[in-house]
Amino acid sequence: MNVVVVGAGPAGISAARAASSHGARVVLIDAGRSVGGQFFRQPFDQPRTVPGVEHLSSTVVWAIEGRRAHVLSGPADGPDRRARSIDADALILATGAYDRVIPFPGWDIRGVYTAGAAQTLAKEQRLAIGKRVLVAGTGPFLLAVTKSLIDVGASVAGVLEANSPARWLRTPLAGRHKLGEAARYMALLARHRIPYRTQAAVVAAYGDDQVRSSTVATVDDNWNVLDTEEIEVDAICVGYGFTPQLELAVAAGCELADGFVKVGLTQATSVPGVFAAGEITGIGGADLAAAEGTVAGIAAVGGDVPLDALRKVRQGRRFAAALAQAHPLQPGWWDWLANDTIVCRCERVTYGALCDAVTTRAATGPRTVKLVSRVGLGRCQGRTCLRNATDLTGVAFTDRRPIAAPLRLSELAAEEEQ
Repeated sequence: MNVVVVGAGPAGISAARAASSHGARVVLIDAGRSVGGQFFRQPFDQPRTVPGVEHLSSTVVWAIEGRRAHVLSGPADGPDRRARSIDADALILATGAYDRVIPFPGWDIRGVYTAGAAQTLAKEQRLAIGKRVLVAGTGPFLLAVTKSLIDVGASVAGVLEANSPARWLRTPLAGRHKLGEAARYMALLARHRIPYRTQAAVVAAYGDDQVRSSTVATVDDNWNVLDTEEIEVDAICVGYGFTPQLELAVAAGCELADGFVKVGLTQATSVPGVFAAGEITGIGGADLAAAEGTVAGIAAVGGDVPLDALRKVRQGRRFAAALAQAHPLQPGWWDWLANDTIVCRCERVTYGALCDAVTTRAATGPRTVKLVSRVGLGRCQGRTCLRNATDLTGVAFTDRRPIAAPLRLSELAAEEEQ
């Protein structure tokens, strides 16, 4: 039996191992040079593989047709990527998620990074994004990123959590297995004398060719600004949760629910032979992703899924639900924006232009808003901006992208190897 796993993070690794251990021939595809994803990311000179599995590194799946994956192998900026089509008896999608960042004045200045980018540079390249860094946003991932920054010698000026601690206390039981990890992070902050502030956020950044300072606001429960202060920094790291990477799941025809791939007890999607695991089914961290991957890998080859694996998934999903309740995005951030604040970085669409498209030029649907304002029409195809544009305009944009990764016209026209 041939199983193709797309994504080599905790979910994909676990799925590949489980399917291989049950006798399947497994192809594990990932854009990175090494397996591990964001959580287990390795230094660039220490790549890892999964024993017993064919690992296609530096490879992107740019389209899905049924259970056929169209892939390109080779460095993304190289001219000699090789095209290939791979047919599978079972397809496991473990494509993960990427950072969500909300715009604020100055967020496009050099020196403002997403939390994931800051951690990638620290883990993979051993580089700090700055000498004096401010970490801001919401969610426990900020603590993991702070540790990575400390490990490469950055001085962290503070960690700003936009939500209130009162939200965390409403769901204490769901996250009790994480209390030890949280305590270790807090001890790390204390040793390095790093302030940890709740109901605080970066609402503006300043600098000409590089960030020089930021405006830090104390906010209420809805993220409305109460008061502000200026803090000098040379880098800002921001993260407001994650956006699931749904392009391939949508292309495969998988049903979605609440913005994630809908799966059954065994991680099966609505499409026969297609399974999903990890952050595309719900944001719950590495433990949940690995548990779902194990279930998907066993189920994909027709094996009997152990009850303890299913219990781990249930526990992880309770924690994921608690995370969603404790770290929501609140509408007060809309008032942080000025008319000239960039919302779509690829096309340089401002908040004022986006509002003008809807209110003055009467664009009401996603297609017309895109055509009138050009929001979401750049290289990233709306991955960074469209969730924010939905919040700001009330227009629902879709995750449908028939071509899931950038490719050259010559690559599109090239003959593929079967």
